Amino acid sequence: MKLKHLSQSKPVRKVSKCKAKTNFTRKSTSECACGIPNQRYEARVGFTGGKIWIISIGLLSLGFLFNLWHVAEQEWFDTHQRDTESLIIGRMVKSRQDGIFSVGGLTGAGITTNIQQDWISENQIDNQYATYLNRGTFDEFSPYMSQTGGQGIIFSLFDRLIPLSPQIKLWSFYVLTALLSAIVLTAIVGWFYDEFGGWVAIFVLCSAVLSQWLTVFGKNLWWSLWAFYLPMIVVMCLLKRHRVPANHQFIKFGILIFISVFIKCFINGYEYITTTLVMMVTPCIYYGILDKWNRLQCLKWSLAAVIGSGVAIFFSIIILCFQIGAAKNGFMDGVEHVIWSFGKRTYAEPQDYPAVYAASLEAGTIGVVITYMNGIFFDLNNYLSQANSFISNFLLKIRYVYLIVLFLVTSILLFIRSTAKQRQQNIALIWTMWFSILAPLSWYVIFKSHSYIHTHMSFLLWQMPFTFFGFAVFGAAVLVWTKKIESQQG
Repeated sequence: MKLKHLSQSKPVRKVSKCKAKTNFTRKSTSECACGIPNQRYEARVGFTGGKIWIISIGLLSLGFLFNLWHVAEQEWFDTHQRDTESLIIGRMVKSRQDGIFSVGGLTGAGITTNIQQDWISENQIDNQYATYLNRGTFDEFSPYMSQTGGQGIIFSLFDRLIPLSPQIKLWSFYVLTALLSAIVLTAIVGWFYDEFGGWVAIFVLCSAVLSQWLTVFGKNLWWSLWAFYLPMIVVMCLLKRHRVPANHQFIKFGILIFISVFIKCFINGYEYITTTLVMMVTPCIYYGILDKWNRLQCLKWSLAAVIGSGVAIFFSIIILCFQIGAAKNGFMDGVEHVIWSFGKRTYAEPQDYPAVYAASLEAGTIGVVITYMNGIFFDLNNYLSQANSFISNFLLKIRYVYLIVLFLVTSILLFIRSTAKQRQQNIALIWTMWFSILAPLSWYVIFKSHSYIHTHMSFLLWQMPFTFFGFAVFGAAVLVWTKKIESQQG
């Protein structure tokens, strides 16, 4: 990818030290709590934060909608998670037929079998789309009861309000979902731009554009990718503004956490919930190390995050239980289903579940983690033709274990080359990156059984947000070592 018209900006002006003030509200993204500018990795690229937002949204949206950069195989891109997305299509058909909150507003399929036990087939998936596009109806409806299906309710509302053909409406839903996904990822890129400058932001943006997993999930109506990142973005924005907050800011923080986590649970349920929660507190690690929070500050932030997210999850589970009760025989049926669903995804006894779940419940956790470490982040075989199987499988396929090694090496190099002015921010970035690896690992370990089965999709979790921070470290290391070579040559 070529970047044109790159230029260097003026060096950061030195500012004398000052004493940190309490109850300080941050006025500039380039200042720390005591008013000393954050060390940014100059030279800055020759465009402003507004331009990088436009470029990022454009690149990501085109990738999500059309696979324009060919980072994923086209057939995979066209069919990935079409089965789960068809449940949203089924919800829209059912809403059009019997009302938005019929069968508790749950997503589902127009089939006679129980979708909890027998997953939807390819022919049934095709029938879901055909029924919606041809304005048909269902004779039977089997609800999927493991998430609230808020995205299905919202799309059903849009489907009712927009006076266009089903074909145009469905495409508009794809555009909306892809655009929202691009915007939230661009917000993350923008945060790196504010904290570290344009070059580091470009490294992060490239990692998002080149991720085949983000590309295949980007416009999927079921997954609504943007919702996973919403809580982390809320925390990033709040901490960027309030570096040393007053006591009332902790209450505000808890309320915003509640709202953002509740929206995530409403939109796409408890999919990857542990990853979302660990990802959410990742900015706290960065700012806590950067600004040297004391124990009381750490405790307050932690309590606000735990209480806010805990209450949000609790209320969303209550809502789900009522939805299931509306579809079945009562609230307690919902409670029983939630407990059953949790068990089959974690470490329940195999004899308590159908035989199809036995292998996943008996699988070893270490083996599951190794499987995901060997996953492919970016496949150069999509661009290069190589007959040698070793080169094709192990060199041209950039695996996550390769990235982990790369990030380890660049962490060391970045730390070594840090100047006194850079050191605290570099240490904060490095520690935050290694903390962020806990986000994907939390799901692979806690929800081991789910991870064992769903190797066709759960590699996405490495991008939540480990690879973003990893490529930020990589970019920062490249820049500081490039400066060293230039200074030696000069």
